Amino acid sequence: MVQINYRAEVIPEKCTGCVDCVFVCPTLAIKMESRKAVIDESKCVACQNCIGICCDDAIVKLERAVPVEREVDYTTVNQDRILEICKRANIHPMQWLCLCTSTRAREGAAAILQGAKTPEDMALMTGTRSGCTVYCSMMSMRLLKAAGINIPLSHKWHLFDTTQSLWDVPKEIIDKYAGYFLEEDKDVFRKF
Repeated sequence: MVQINYRAEVIPEKCTGCVDCVFVCPTLAIKMESRKAVIDESKCVACQNCIGICCDDAIVKLERAVPVEREVDYTTVNQDRILEICKRANIHPMQWLCLCTSTRAREGAAAILQGAKTPEDMALMTGTRSGCTVYCSMMSMRLLKAAGINIPLSHKWHLFDTTQSLWDVPKEIIDKYAGYFLEEDKDVFRKF
């Protein structure tokens, strides 16, 4: 369970409408209205990306009157399906999905099984992406791909395709460079 104690708020008179904050928000909580950023408090996970990128100091961090809790109970979904998604992603169910929030991959897989179709959906359900927003973005994308969900990538957006890992090296490359022991490395890293 992730408890979110803070939220971001725009100071309208300082906002110049540059839209940088829109592109870094991991939950799509920010939109533009009349050339000013507006934050949907219900979607804000207090990651502070918008605060960090705002050149005009037009966004501030405020304490929530009532903290928001995000959690997916992985025990309420089919455990075999969680394992199947995690295996396809080469992520152990007990591996960290998000280091900042101590959320496990099994909770991310459960979110997908409960309807999450994007990393933003996963973040809103589990509370991930409320810290650095880097590690969990890649892990979320890997789980989504393993579940057969493809995220269309768009220009100047806050998501990029997953980084290549040992599991993505094509067989012909592994065979061509046998002296690099890539298959043996997979055996070392295989978690289940």
